[in-house]
Amino acid sequence: MSSTSSAKKLAGKVAIVTASSDGIGYAIAERLGMDGAKVMISSRKQKNVASALEKLKAKNLDVDGVVCHVAKNEDRRKMIQQTVERFGGIDILVSNAAANPHFGPLLDCTEEAWDKIFDTNVKATFLLVKEVVPHIEARGEGSIVLVASLAGYSQAHFRMIGAYSISKTTLLGLTKGLVYDLSPKNIRVNCIAPGVIKTHFSEALWKNEESSATQMQLAQTPLRRFAEPSECAGTVSFLVSDDSSYITGETIVIAGGVDARL
Repeated sequence: MSSTSSAKKLAGKVAIVTASSDGIGYAIAERLGMDGAKVMISSRKQKNVASALEKLKAKNLDVDGVVCHVAKNEDRRKMIQQTVERFGGIDILVSNAAANPHFGPLLDCTEEAWDKIFDTNVKATFLLVKEVVPHIEARGEGSIVLVASLAGYSQAHFRMIGAYSISKTTLLGLTKGLVYDLSPKNIRVNCIAPGVIKTHFSEALWKNEESSATQMQLAQTPLRRFAEPSECAGTVSFLVSDDSSYITGETIVIAGGVDARL
């Protein structure tokens, strides 16, 4: 699997990728950088930002990083401001940050956990888009990608993360809804819905190969394997490039053939 393309199709573009010190976010930031973009990464912890920057800069990528908890207004604004100051503007936003403090039956989810899930996964995503749009519009055109989940389509095999799944379903609707406000501004908005990707965030679903939960996930996946984070990154690079210039309001499922229908 190639982690980059030969052409620098994103040369001159500036991207923000949230929650990008590890996992899917890191892989996306790396790919956008390798495709020529200048990238601002973020994480809630400075040590994670520093570690990711060290690895990305070792690949000679033009990157910077900032601490950002997306549910905090001041953190989002600081991230946007530092991106504009460091790179001169913003062309691309990849909203990847998510939280899931509840694991168990849906009706056992506490109000506190519910609020945290929706504040981070939905409200903060909407506000970040709203705050970034004027900067993208000032560049003449741009692209936004929201990171949802296969679980947003069906909870049948994700019943222990029901509240998280519902928040991701909301992102599918947010993608559709944003099209009408963003298209006149020449900004495209799309979404990806990863299945089980081998990250720390989802390791309960894949790490123990002998568990019934892992075996069930594999059994319903036609490709019979779980994906690496880099297998999401190429799709995002496509969606933010001119290769997808007539695509907006769509969600691409990255799930090894698992059927996804609302």
